[in-house]
Amino acid sequence: MNGNNDSTISMDDDAKWLEWVTKQFENIAGEDKEIDLEEFKKALKVKESFFAERFFALFDSDGSGSISLDELLKALNLLTHGSETDKLRFLFQVYDVDGSGSIDPDELRTVLKSCLRESAISLPEEKLDDLTLALFESADKDNSGTITFEELKEELENLPEVMENLTISAANWLKPPIAENYTRKPPRYLTPAYWHNNSRKLLFMCCYLLINILLFAFAAVNQSSFGEWYMVAKGCGQCLNFNCTFIVVLMLRRCLTWLRATWVVKVLPLDQHVLLHQLVGFAICGLSIAHATAHVANFGKMTHTDGTYQLWEYLFTTRPGIGWIYGLASITGIILQFLIVLMLICSSTFIRRRGHFELFYWTHLCYIWVWGLLILHCSNFWKWFVASGFLFLMEKIVGITVSRIGGTQIVEVNLLPSKVTHLVIKRSAFFHYKPGDYVYLNVPEIAKYEWHPFTISSAPEQQDTIWLHIRSLGQWTNQLYEYFRLPGQPGNEPKRLTRNLRNKKHQKCAQVSTKLGENHQYCNIKCYIDGPYGTPTRTIFTSEHAVLIGAGIGITPFASILQSIMYRYRMSKQNCPNCNYSWCENVKDNEMSLKKVDFIWINRDQKSFEWFVSLLTKLEMDQADEEIQGRFLEMHMYMTSALSKNDMKALGLQMALDLLAKKEKRDSITGLRTRTQPGRPDWNKVFQRIAEENKGKVHVFFCGSPVLAKTIKAQCERFSFKFYKENFQ
Repeated sequence: MNGNNDSTISMDDDAKWLEWVTKQFENIAGEDKEIDLEEFKKALKVKESFFAERFFALFDSDGSGSISLDELLKALNLLTHGSETDKLRFLFQVYDVDGSGSIDPDELRTVLKSCLRESAISLPEEKLDDLTLALFESADKDNSGTITFEELKEELENLPEVMENLTISAANWLKPPIAENYTRKPPRYLTPAYWHNNSRKLLFMCCYLLINILLFAFAAVNQSSFGEWYMVAKGCGQCLNFNCTFIVVLMLRRCLTWLRATWVVKVLPLDQHVLLHQLVGFAICGLSIAHATAHVANFGKMTHTDGTYQLWEYLFTTRPGIGWIYGLASITGIILQFLIVLMLICSSTFIRRRGHFELFYWTHLCYIWVWGLLILHCSNFWKWFVASGFLFLMEKIVGITVSRIGGTQIVEVNLLPSKVTHLVIKRSAFFHYKPGDYVYLNVPEIAKYEWHPFTISSAPEQQDTIWLHIRSLGQWTNQLYEYFRLPGQPGNEPKRLTRNLRNKKHQKCAQVSTKLGENHQYCNIKCYIDGPYGTPTRTIFTSEHAVLIGAGIGITPFASILQSIMYRYRMSKQNCPNCNYSWCENVKDNEMSLKKVDFIWINRDQKSFEWFVSLLTKLEMDQADEEIQGRFLEMHMYMTSALSKNDMKALGLQMALDLLAKKEKRDSITGLRTRTQPGRPDWNKVFQRIAEENKGKVHVFFCGSPVLAKTIKAQCERFSFKFYKENFQ
């Protein structure tokens, strides 16, 4: 059944592909209905010239130097409807650069070098030689010094998964940019799995809506004698009293962290407190607009009936005496409406994610003015605000006291690829945290009053220091990176005065530092830390089978967790003094109930793996000996810029990487024992394999982009896995 479905999909792919190629050809070819090499590259959007030239030469059957539509369609139909042998022979001809009928080592090296460029992989020339020899020696069965078609066919037949992907569809050969719009059904929000995974949040939202409806109804009914507009205004006003105090409760991070250690975490959706905070913010904006509109409509009605004041006098003066303090209700209401809308706009994802975090940060501080104006605006607001305001004040006092008393130093800096700053900060003896927690960091040398949240990437068992890995995505993070970038490092050379200022900055580091490497230095820079604050990952040790998925710098919370897990794993490991046999005793349930951990790290490029490659290498060494029941920790690396095995332009390279990895027991891209997989994960297959392992209840922890989070969450609902998303902005 599955085979028939695959065949149907392949035929659909091929039909769409041929239609797309024909259209591209007709758009680019002139009146002569012929295209040359440059037009061919443009038509098929093949970026690597080597493959474009090889495809062009093979498609140009008459050797005229140009391809007609008939020649192109004839070649593509051969790939689409040809036999397995026909397709393999085409692949062989691509690799047989000189057309001699056999492939020598130099030809193979040329092909693999082009494959590396296609996949955006950078390897030393010596490693390229090793890859070439590994593939060549494996394929050259008779040791003749060349690879024949039969030998290549035999080599590929030893890899059934490659053969399957190679022959499924011609659309997998050249990978044209066709929109892969297979119709996907929208999420089924009313499925049992969705309710199971979101029951706490849905129950909380129902209670929240019910409270607002009751408050609105109670206030409106009490004012029914003053008309419908006044009822709406008062109803919305009462809801605003509640929401403008409740919104701060959702961001009392210290209280929420404490609650995570209690039974409340099983009842309230503490993991979604930021999302709920945002939803309440939208509610406040909507209610405030409705409140103001109802008052304006009511004032207009009053103006027509008694004519005492004009509408502008109601809105912009204190003459009507509206309000409990000097008739300031209208004026404070207008200012409040402006501030609320401003805060909402500057809190949008567009502002925060586009490098304008400081704009969000400073406009969000307007909440202090909003509370002050609300006290002037409404006679009852202070009664609502007493409890939450007291908690907020206590949190701030405790936070400021702890962070200032616990002032510490950045003692070591390492600048990593893709502008990631690795800070090593001296740890106070009184600073205790859990794996996956985050802190707010203040570096006065960068910005005296700004605090920014970052996940702690070191394990709590690391006593003397804590690590932070900070990706440069905004103004503050870029300033941090540039501050520690030594003047002599690569980059745009600054102007003379800028360079002198930078040199003065680094004198502070130079007095106490020793340069360890081009991007590594010791220093002693004052900083302050506020925290730690808990995240959903605190529940990881109560899981049975934990799946940790990090995308890019989203690995940071899992770096801490993995180190802590492996520390506990080592503590539980026992060795027999007589035969050196090792085994793991079960860790106490109240400490850790984990039976299996799968760690999945997805990166776009090769250099990003350098952020934590030393840590991952150490974790692999901890599990050098295979356990009888299987590895406790399995790592899965994915590089999305690399072309997958079912792409002809990467087939030879991926085969060579597999062969060399088996030979050297080490991946050529990362240096780890774990083989780096090209492309994106097939989440259906990944989760199916995890489900079949049957290691207990599966909890999936994700940190990365919101788009990928939705995809993974949908798969979790399908397989009835518990889903947790890191979110602390």
